[in-house]
Amino acid sequence: MDPADFYTGLVAELYAPLRSGTADPERYLQFVRRHGEPALELGCGDGDPILDLRAAGLDVDGVDSSADMLDRCALRAAQRGVTVTTYCQRMEELELPRRYASVYIADGTFTVLPDDEAGLGALRSISAHLLPTGAVLVPLWVPPVTPDEELGVARVAQQPDGSTISVAVLSETRDPAIRTRTSLLRYERHHADGTVESLERTWVIHWYTPTGFAALAAAAGLLVVSCLDEDTAEPAAEDASDFVVVLGAG
Repeated sequence: MDPADFYTGLVAELYAPLRSGTADPERYLQFVRRHGEPALELGCGDGDPILDLRAAGLDVDGVDSSADMLDRCALRAAQRGVTVTTYCQRMEELELPRRYASVYIADGTFTVLPDDEAGLGALRSISAHLLPTGAVLVPLWVPPVTPDEELGVARVAQQPDGSTISVAVLSETRDPAIRTRTSLLRYERHHADGTVESLERTWVIHWYTPTGFAALAAAAGLLVVSCLDEDTAEPAAEDASDFVVVLGAG
């Protein structure tokens, strides 16, 4: 099997059983109901939370850069009896047929963009697809340091065919100057016949400060409406580790 095909397929399989949690749909339901439809979810993956919003009758399109994840989203939508329109595109290069009253990014997906240049490109794409009175919801987070005792420890999930899939963080580097954490991950699939497929890939998280993100948004033609700490719902301090930004057209 081609390594790239193995990697994309395995990541799609790993995502559902091994992710630490799913996006709470209530925040996004309230946001779209407040700011209006149509809405756009960026980083919709295999369907959380977009399928909950579609089941609630909201007009929401989805975008993700992984065709495998979008295939899983379509399957889950069919199982739930809902329809959903999705596009396989990168956040930085959106070319969608309509503009939106509400745009939101699922969980901390914005931080997988590797640097400020990519982040600016994404915000410019969002701005170009936002209605004049529209709003954008961006959850942001600062990744913690992975404890030494967790390095090399795999998270494992059993598959219906008897195989197991796993992912482990082998090593990690952190550069506060460019606000980036780079982790080396090892993905494995152990088949029932004893054969093993494995691949190593890097995972980059690029984080922001409230002030830095506001400057990036301004460069993209967007203004910060609010920037609140996830835990306190108060204005986020410059060293906040989890905060939510609402943007409007500049």
